[in-house]
Amino acid sequence: MIFLVTGSAGFIGMSTSQALLKKKHTVIGIDSLNSYYDIKLKKDRNKELLKFKKFKFINLDLSKDYNKIEKVIKKFKIKNILHFAAQANVRYSLKNPKAYINNNIIGFYNMLEVSKKNKIKNFIYASSSSVYGNNYKNIKIFDEKLNTDSPKNLYAATKKCNEVLAHAYADIFKFNVIGLRFFTVYGPWGRPDMAPFLFIDAILKRKKINVFNAGNMSRDFTYIDDVVSAILKITFKSIKSKNRIIKLLNIGRGNGVNLLKFISYLEEILKKDAYKKFLPLQTGDMVSTKSNIKQLKKFIGYSPKTNLKQGLINLCKWYLEYYK
Repeated sequence: MIFLVTGSAGFIGMSTSQALLKKKHTVIGIDSLNSYYDIKLKKDRNKELLKFKKFKFINLDLSKDYNKIEKVIKKFKIKNILHFAAQANVRYSLKNPKAYINNNIIGFYNMLEVSKKNKIKNFIYASSSSVYGNNYKNIKIFDEKLNTDSPKNLYAATKKCNEVLAHAYADIFKFNVIGLRFFTVYGPWGRPDMAPFLFIDAILKRKKINVFNAGNMSRDFTYIDDVVSAILKITFKSIKSKNRIIKLLNIGRGNGVNLLKFISYLEEILKKDAYKKFLPLQTGDMVSTKSNIKQLKKFIGYSPKTNLKQGLINLCKWYLEYYK
């Protein structure tokens, strides 16, 4: 089977592509290899994928190269798209909002439009837990049925826009769309702008860790292998389905972990103390995230297998090997 994976040099895109290739599927990977974070990491992820004969890489910008996207889909007779390309990071959206409009709105629209024109069967895309915002301070767990009409930052707003656009296209043009609301995905080959990487780097280099909101924050840390397992099960279920699917699904572990506890695990694994700098809550940040994964369990029988400590051991081991 042939899959088009956008953002294939990104964390989730690379990991999902690799899993598909190991199952002997063909993957056409698209990525712009932009410089938002370390291009070397993106190129090294790409090198891992190029070890597979059934991987084809195409460098293009989804917000600018509509005609090239269409040529790729026609050439390889694509019917299944996994769309993970996006401009991520809540705080960066305060500095460079245009990047989010171009990549997350225009690029997303281009992918939906090309899917419509070329009769794509399945369009599975990355949304984010950020869409829940801080609207539910008295609710400790985020359910897909909650209202998400008041995003707290531009990144979340673009992801909410993706969900609405995808629903409209699926409803009008009759193809499957499934949005995946990811909850703080971490693990080997992860993003260097996220807390796990920033904290490991700071601890090893004896630098201070910025701890926001006096550490009174929690995240539903979800290990990459569990995420990829869920993505593949969702993908193949949608392919086999005889009925059209329009869904939003939380992809998390279902367990919020306090930030200070998270740091203590890293201290224990790395055998070094962390130097903490306590700061106020950042604009646009969510205080806590915890996913309700009942829908995901019902849909694919999902059950996350990797606990946080083991996941962090795996991440630290890879980090030390990769960065030497």
